[in-house]
Amino acid sequence: MDGKSRPDAAPERPSATPEQAHARMDRLMALGIVAQHDIAGRLGLNITDLTCLGFVLEAEGTGTAATAGELAQRSNLTTGAITGVITRLERAGYVRRQSDPADRRRVRVVADETAAARLFEVYGPNYQRFAALFADYGPAEISVLADWFERAAEIMRTSLDEVRSGTDASKRA
Repeated sequence: MDGKSRPDAAPERPSATPEQAHARMDRLMALGIVAQHDIAGRLGLNITDLTCLGFVLEAEGTGTAATAGELAQRSNLTTGAITGVITRLERAGYVRRQSDPADRRRVRVVADETAAARLFEVYGPNYQRFAALFADYGPAEISVLADWFERAAEIMRTSLDEVRSGTDASKRA
């Protein structure tokens, strides 16, 4: 019986040191950057615009529309730069601007009804392969992975802040 077919025990996984795991993560991140660049090009966008479109769709997935200010904050762009992003996404037919009914000065960014389908056309096969990969892991392992991804994202946000500010946050008191 192989390790993957035992319902009473976690499957056996290859051992790895933290250094080996880190090296594999680096390779995955590098490949992800190249893939995102190529996907953006296929969709007629640049990588920053694609990232911001992802933020718009993520917000809508929670039942809200992103504001221009929220997009600027999430992407670490200035409000002027985010205006350019929204204009390019609008021209490409992915989003539209909408006045906030509660505050007419605030602009909400709403995805075009075809935007998610257009992205899924490109991302779909990859998402399906990752879904199959996740299906090979048990609930406890998925919990560990989800926790790791969340904590790693916080490390990445801190590193990004440091790079952009030219400081090392760990040396600040």
